[in-house]
Formats: sequence, C-alpha cells, structure tokens
Amino acid sequence: MKKILLIITFMLTTVMDGQSFVEQKDKQLHFAAGNIVGAIGYNASYQKHEDKTRALITGICTAFAAGVAKEMYDAATGGYVELADVAATTLGGITIGFTIPLFEVKKPKLRTNKRKRRPKSNRKCYKP
Repeated sequence: MKKILLIITFMLTTVMDGQSFVEQKDKQLHFAAGNIVGAIGYNASYQKHEDKTRALITGICTAFAAGVAKEMYDAATGGYVELADVAATTLGGITIGFTIPLFEVKKPKLRTNKRKRRPKSNRKCYKP
C-alpha cells in the first residue's frame, strides 16, 4: 500500500509536459541524423582498423562534424546556428556508438598455443 501511495504522490507532483515533443521535432531529426552518420562512421572505421575504441571515437566525431556542417549551412542560407542542434546530432552519434557493440556477434577465439606434453621417456626405472 505504501508503494502505491508513493507512486501516486510522484505522479501528481511531477510536471507532465507532453507538448514538448511536438515542439522539439527539429531536435529529433538531428538526433536521427546523428544516429545514421555515427553508424556510418563507426562501421567504416571498424572495417578499416578493427579497433572498437577507435571506431567509437570516429563515429562520435563524424556525427559532430555532420551537426556542425548542417548548422554552418543553415547560417550561410540566412538561418542561425543553434548549439542545441549540434548537441542533438552529437548525442545521436554517441548513442549509436555505444549501442552497436552490444549487438555484435563475438567470434570465438581460436587457441593458437597448444598445451605442450612431456615427451615420453625411454628410461626405465630400476629399483635396486
């Protein structure tokens, strides 16, 4: 009973603003673009170098570069630069960069070092 009252209290005291998602459509598009560009950058880097850390950094930097390029294009065509748009694009790249390794199938490691066995000795044990 205490848990139900606690949940109801939190629900009543929390500000529920459902309209903010409609107003933030531009940020959602930037986030989706960051996901796509970050995945492309991650995949290209991982195919070339086969290093997950380097691929993660490349994916994030690619998404950041795409966000900055889009905002520079907006500024050149008469718009204005929004830092929140660059942040949303970069966040999309970060999200996909950390998500891709979770779904990769790990290859089983092949044992290259086989156990060495002692050579059989031809000596016989003599007991006096």
